[in-house]
Amino acid sequence: MAEDLTVLDTLYWWGIPTLFRCPADPDPANAQIALAGVPHSSGNGSTERDQHLGPRAVRNVSAHNRRIHKAYGFSPWDTCTIRDVGDVPLPEGMDNELCVERITAFFKGIADAGARPVSIGGDHGITGAIVQGIAGAGSRLTDGRPVALLHLDAHTDSYDLPHWNGAIKSAANWADYLVRQGNVDPARSLQIGMRGNPRTLTWLQPSYDLGYEVVEMERYREIGLAATCDLIRERIGDAPVYVTFDLDCLDPSVAPAVSNLEAGVTGFTVDEANAMLRSIRGLNVVGGDVVCLMPTKDLPNNITAMVAAHFLFEIVSLVAEKLRA
Repeated sequence: MAEDLTVLDTLYWWGIPTLFRCPADPDPANAQIALAGVPHSSGNGSTERDQHLGPRAVRNVSAHNRRIHKAYGFSPWDTCTIRDVGDVPLPEGMDNELCVERITAFFKGIADAGARPVSIGGDHGITGAIVQGIAGAGSRLTDGRPVALLHLDAHTDSYDLPHWNGAIKSAANWADYLVRQGNVDPARSLQIGMRGNPRTLTWLQPSYDLGYEVVEMERYREIGLAATCDLIRERIGDAPVYVTFDLDCLDPSVAPAVSNLEAGVTGFTVDEANAMLRSIRGLNVVGGDVVCLMPTKDLPNNITAMVAAHFLFEIVSLVAEKLRA
């Protein structure tokens, strides 16, 4: 009898390092879920700029996460067609605005093909570039609707700024301009995990003014995980939802290699973050991203890259379960 060697597919140190060892295929028309890398780092000039190395770092370890989802009881890889469509080509990597245009066009192509994108960045400016390409008026993926945003982060990224260190559509203001452009419905959206000593006492006001539901860390600790999960599901309702997961929402002991560490207040554990993502099971998850991995700051065992791959797996599983239904 032939020996089942499928477990060897999760040994990340051999073979071609596509995302989760999925077949490489640049045509999103051949995928239901399109995995993509966004090697972009010119949208956040306030920190070291090695976030563009994130996609390669996650590709190198992500086979480790090609697994059955135990809590959901199924394998996303066997449920629908998942392909690695490659990285967004960014030949003008230091020109933020050109990069934003290229990222938007790349993901609009994915949405127009009928696939749902799940991507690894890259600085958090990629979320604005992606969502303006896949959501809102004319979008096939959302039937022309704006998305509800489930945004886990230590920072709001919702500042109304003319630029951030020269970047106009940046990591600091994407959550602002997506609302103003009609790509995100703030009345259905949540920002969760904001923490640390702020630079101003009005740091959350821009999000409130835009209409977001904000669950900063103090509020989260007060109301608890279960109530937060209930709030997430109630707020999003039947809207198409996009998940953006900034690794700095996690405690630095869990994810040390991120671009904007907030070490003064305890961040989420992996279990807490898992529970919040899993609270949207069954909802219309049209895509998501994981951002702000800084591979050059990681530990020798690549723990932050592995954590990033895990949360990418969680988002893939959410989308796959919805497609499976």
